[in-house]
Amino acid sequence: MTRDQVQKGIYVVINPVVRGLIRIGFTPNVVTTVGFLLNAGVAVVFIFGAREGSRGDLSYVGWAGGLVLFAGLFDMLDGQVARLGNMSSVFGALYDSVLDRYSELLMFLGICYYLVAYHYFLSSLSAFLALIGSMMVSYTRARSEGLGIQNRGGLMQRPERIILVGLSAIACGVTAHFIGFTYKGIETISIFTLPLAVMAVLTNITAIRRLLDAREALEKQGK
Repeated sequence: MTRDQVQKGIYVVINPVVRGLIRIGFTPNVVTTVGFLLNAGVAVVFIFGAREGSRGDLSYVGWAGGLVLFAGLFDMLDGQVARLGNMSSVFGALYDSVLDRYSELLMFLGICYYLVAYHYFLSSLSAFLALIGSMMVSYTRARSEGLGIQNRGGLMQRPERIILVGLSAIACGVTAHFIGFTYKGIETISIFTLPLAVMAVLTNITAIRRLLDAREALEKQGK
């Protein structure tokens, strides 16, 4: 209920922007495509930071985090453009879901590339496990709905994942700018990598929880 209330509050803020996009001719699929391109840009920032930056320069992480949040805004805009502009379609819903998955894969590609490049192997493993969990959270919902079961519960749904990655990356970049690469022997990048480890755990717990919920629902239906 709280999550839905927060979402409704956000819609109140962004609806004027949505109406502006509709007036200038934006369709839901165009908004979805822009969001995908911005997420591709997140991967580019991480990869560029790995190739052109240095281990002690976490500014690229901060900029990537800002872009993650900006791109995430388009995840909300496309649905609202469809609803307020009466442009909803079955293909549009499919297109949105497919590009969301590509967007998340590209984001994690950039993160893993960056962490491996600077030899944060355990953190890169956490990021990869978070990627697996993220995909399985989405897959278990989609597969359940294909069987006629609503299955949207659990932590670390896509909005939560976007916010966690974006805010932790920004916090990492800003903190490194003011206090440097390490503080009392602890590397500042931990501000970014520890939330990834938390995400790796919670996303997979959510996927398993959804699987169990689906089994329970199917058993009640005698299937």
